[in-house]
Amino acid sequence: MTRDGIPGDPVNVALIGTEASLYHALIDAAWEPADPITFESSLRIATDSMVHRPYDSAPVSNLFYWGHRQDLSFERMLGGDPRRRHHVRFWRSDALDDSGRPLWIGAATLDTRAGISHRTGQLTHHIDAAIDKERDLLLSELSTRPGVRVDWITSFQSALSGHNGGGDPYYTDGRLVVITLP
Repeated sequence: MTRDGIPGDPVNVALIGTEASLYHALIDAAWEPADPITFESSLRIATDSMVHRPYDSAPVSNLFYWGHRQDLSFERMLGGDPRRRHHVRFWRSDALDDSGRPLWIGAATLDTRAGISHRTGQLTHHIDAAIDKERDLLLSELSTRPGVRVDWITSFQSALSGHNGGGDPYYTDGRLVVITLP
């Protein structure tokens, strides 16, 4: 959800592993940790988007799950500026597996352009509607690591289409991939 309670990007990936293993797996797959939202980072992403200048660690907007904003967010730019990028947010749950590793729930989407939110009128990124492609991209990059296990939860999403916080449509097959890191 957005801070105002508007539905955000749908959850489509889960990881089981320590924060360090999650961080290193994404870094090894060429994803960058996103900068926190500050006045300076907000000004920089706006400027770099307008003048088509790279910003590999541009901030992503805060979304809320389990009552708190994402714990980690990563991205990978497409092209020469932060308007187009793959990004994923992760929220740490209190659930631990038998080895004491936490469950991380994530929302992976592709920003296709910057623009005005259809819901709020504020500056935002618009996402590609095919969110399963982003889930599958992340899966393809992380599943090749030694010791990784992949499981699927079918019918995880009851609604197979909808709109995110910016008003962008999305569709999904409703499955959640669960990637267990060594």
